[in-house]
Amino acid sequence: MLKCIAIDDEPLALELLEDNISKLPFLQLVAACENPLEAMRIMEEQPVDLVFLDIQMPGLTGLQFIRSLASKPLFILITAYEKYALEGFDLDVVDYLVKPVSLDRFIKACNKARELHDLRKQKQGAVGNNSADYFFVNVDYSLLKILYTDILWIESLKDYVRINLKSSSKPVVTRMSMKQLEEDLPADRFIRVHKSFIVSKDQVTAIRKNSIFIGPMEIPVGENYRDTISLITGKQS
Repeated sequence: MLKCIAIDDEPLALELLEDNISKLPFLQLVAACENPLEAMRIMEEQPVDLVFLDIQMPGLTGLQFIRSLASKPLFILITAYEKYALEGFDLDVVDYLVKPVSLDRFIKACNKARELHDLRKQKQGAVGNNSADYFFVNVDYSLLKILYTDILWIESLKDYVRINLKSSSKPVVTRMSMKQLEEDLPADRFIRVHKSFIVSKDQVTAIRKNSIFIGPMEIPVGENYRDTISLITGKQS
């Protein structure tokens, strides 16, 4: 069951949204709100899995509301304007629906949200299980399973990271911070050697004073990370 909130400043649109939500047995409507601030107060009091959100609203817009949240539920944008679609997807929304929304299109978006919600729960379970040999990352509005044993090295790209894999010549790019990823990865298998690089200890093939090699790939060792080399070799540098 997904606990959800509907937000729209137009009463008729909000009423239609409530009616559509009531037709799906896996959705539980927690509240219907005419502005994001009202929804924000509710979200502080109880957990919410999914938010149906209009974009153009007085005061705080839908996109501003998404950016303001530190912990984000899933979002489905429902709006009369197509021009915000790219910006919406940049915020990792589940789907972008343009009014008037047909019931079958609404159901399709909700099914996608349910799948993502289930994958998120699997990911959380994997993080809490020390014996897990994988984790999930957001890629193209889905959660992609990454095996620890498949990772060669990880590189920071500002707000994104690029995960280089043994099984694919094409790296996986996902929106998350290096700090967050470093905390999620098992410390006995991965090590940060530079502000922009994390490497798999098992994949290191050679070490120099200022570099680590994974096959032909030379990865710099940052000045503040020189001591970490001993954690790979087992010897003090």
